[in-house]
Amino acid sequence: MRRKERAMTEEEARRVLDACEYAVLSMADPDGKPYAVPISPATVGNTVYFHCAPAGYKLECMEHEPDVCLVCAGGVVPIPEQFSTAYQSVVAFGRAEPVTDDTEKIHALRLICEKYAPSNMGGFDEAIRNSLARTGIVKIKLREISGKQKKLREKK
Repeated sequence: MRRKERAMTEEEARRVLDACEYAVLSMADPDGKPYAVPISPATVGNTVYFHCAPAGYKLECMEHEPDVCLVCAGGVVPIPEQFSTAYQSVVAFGRAEPVTDDTEKIHALRLICEKYAPSNMGGFDEAIRNSLARTGIVKIKLREISGKQKKLREKK
């Protein structure tokens, strides 16, 4: 990182990743070409979960090359008078794999739903009964995470 004064601690970077509304998952396809998609992540410890279809190109890419990169940003505030932006950003690297165990899938879906649909958790069990078999879950075991930020300066 060129601007060392903008570096976050790992703990700060994890908080940004935990709170981010969406992230971009980057991977290599079977031909070695880059491929990236937005995901809705939910984290617990050193694991990031996201839901997807149970089959498709994204899963084919991860099966071919499970090493992935995840990027997210938060606290983005334009500062027009400075021709700049305040922000927090995180880059994380890890290994992706599909979750096949139903107990872990339900755990991951609960984390995702608690994050994105907390007001509808009363319908969670029924939704699981109706859609678990046709819902894919991927977990990314993180091996490296870093973050940087540019804070808003106080007006004098």
